[in-house]
Amino acid sequence: MGNRSKFILNRLAQMILTLWIIATILFFIFRLMPGNPLVAYIDPTFTKEQQDILMAQFGLDKPLWMQYLIYLANLVQGELGDSFKFRAPVMDVIWGVLPNTLYLMIFSFAMAYLVGIFGGVLLAWKRKTKFETVGIIVTLFTRSAPQMWVGMIVLVIFSFQLHWFPSGGASATGVVYASEWEKLTSLSFLKHLFLPALTAAIYLMGLPLLLMRSNMLDVMGESYVEVARMRGLSERRIMLKYAARNAALPVVTAMAVGIGYALGGNVVIEMVFSWPGLGRLLVNAVSASDYALAQGAFILSAAVMVMMNFVADILYSFLDPRVTFGKGR
Repeated sequence: MGNRSKFILNRLAQMILTLWIIATILFFIFRLMPGNPLVAYIDPTFTKEQQDILMAQFGLDKPLWMQYLIYLANLVQGELGDSFKFRAPVMDVIWGVLPNTLYLMIFSFAMAYLVGIFGGVLLAWKRKTKFETVGIIVTLFTRSAPQMWVGMIVLVIFSFQLHWFPSGGASATGVVYASEWEKLTSLSFLKHLFLPALTAAIYLMGLPLLLMRSNMLDVMGESYVEVARMRGLSERRIMLKYAARNAALPVVTAMAVGIGYALGGNVVIEMVFSWPGLGRLLVNAVSASDYALAQGAFILSAAVMVMMNFVADILYSFLDPRVTFGKGR
């Protein structure tokens, strides 16, 4: 077995171990939460016997260790149980809101990395100027600013003051889309999507912008860039054709990590804009002590983030020929 194959298998084993640890922590955290998880089911008129029957129906009458083993066995089979609140399979509830989260992720990610990559090139090109100084300050500010605060500012400006975009939700009241394609091509849906996507993009663009700038500054000192200058090529052509192409490699691998965060890290944004996605569903499930639904949403988000980190490692090993796979890896 080659060193590259060993590297991939090692990363795969680490990913599986990480997911098992996350699933175990989630199981015990929700079991230790106060309150009755079946509060949405139990009617005040239920007798003690009726409540016990209901607990047995969901397996909550079994010892904790037995619940854990059943939970792991179901998880391996892709079975996440039934939601206490919605009284439906967890996967059906999640699939109902997942498209909205994916649309938010794709639009915000596209905006962030388009602006980030070209912004990083521009900052490196304008090195040691006021433009670079202001650009770095603004980027660090947007990267560190709380997303809730940024979201509220965006709402005040574009929704409450200018009235350009709606303040929340994914569609106008009473609007029902016949298909996902009809939703995506609806101007109303896109207008509802823009502000939460913009808020997410303001935060996400900091990573590609600063990473691209740093890589550009390193690449600009390489010998082939100096040779291009000696050939009399314009500075713009050197920056875009020679420097930017090679500096973009680490940004490409960072995109995989960014996708994972964009899917799992939009909880605050979805709450601020009342966006009916996975993050908002997760918060509502936790507040309702809906063990199965909260666990399912958490596990899905964590699985995507861990998997995209795995993809980033593998992608980098294939794209960068300088990566070696010795015993130290």
